[in-house]
Amino acid sequence: MLDVAGLRGLWERAMRDRAGTCAPDERCSDRWAHDTTLLRAFGVGLHETIAYLYNEAPSYEAFTAWVLAHDTARGNAPDAYDPSADEAVLSPYDLAFFEEHGYVVVHDAVSPSARRAAEEAIWGHLGMDRDDPESWYTRPNGHSIWVPLLHHDAVWANRCSPRIRRAFEQLWGRSDLYPTVDQCGFNPPERSDWPFPGPRLHFDCNLTPPVPFGLQGILYLTDTAANQGAFTCVPGFHHRIDAWLTSFSHDGDPRTFDLYSLDPKPIAGRAGDLVIWHQALPHGASRNSATLPRIVQYITYEPTTSNEHDTWT
Repeated sequence: MLDVAGLRGLWERAMRDRAGTCAPDERCSDRWAHDTTLLRAFGVGLHETIAYLYNEAPSYEAFTAWVLAHDTARGNAPDAYDPSADEAVLSPYDLAFFEEHGYVVVHDAVSPSARRAAEEAIWGHLGMDRDDPESWYTRPNGHSIWVPLLHHDAVWANRCSPRIRRAFEQLWGRSDLYPTVDQCGFNPPERSDWPFPGPRLHFDCNLTPPVPFGLQGILYLTDTAANQGAFTCVPGFHHRIDAWLTSFSHDGDPRTFDLYSLDPKPIAGRAGDLVIWHQALPHGASRNSATLPRIVQYITYEPTTSNEHDTWT
């Protein structure tokens, strides 16, 4: 049986929280940064882990078996990372652009065959026909653009892309990184019976200033025009977020602020492009007013140690 103190602690806290006996300062929601760091080492996502623990209430033995099953599947993914691949992906211009604007586009982040395999996996998972637009709105997971395809070999292959990993290493300035286990996305053209469900502009980070450095990423699996539900962000906001947040210290909630008043920009891209952005940028998907869906995979690399605040605000 796997005996890892962090896993046992997570399981014990979840079971106490589920039973209503968890102390206020040890609730799982207050340890998300620590738990995410631990779980990514096993190739497991935080949300799927919490759902499993709270819905199934497994024994510790069953929980560790579940974790190991996912870790084994990750090891079988094709095109695993080659640690000898250390060629710079981002040029000095790219790095300067990221410093100024808070985002950068990595072209050809994965091979054409790899991105096509992931695209096909998403179509298959959703049970949709690319040639039948009516099928694009028969959503197995309801009115949402999220696709909970987490452990397919094709999505793991993209997570293990040497170019993707190297780009994150350059931006982080370190190599002790793990890929997060994120979802995919399918955003079809908006129509009267299927309005855009979001996510609209938002923050995924803790909003206690100073907001620490952190990265997020999205891989376009198909060509994506600016009006095709493209990833949207507020360029350069990482330079002013702390002052902006301070203005809310006694008046209002920054999470309910109209972020669209901050001049957001849709980022178009080619199939195989990866957009990496600073977590301090307001960001989200956008309305798709084109004729084809936006199909993406969310990919992020994070370090083995977290610099996030433990308490969420």
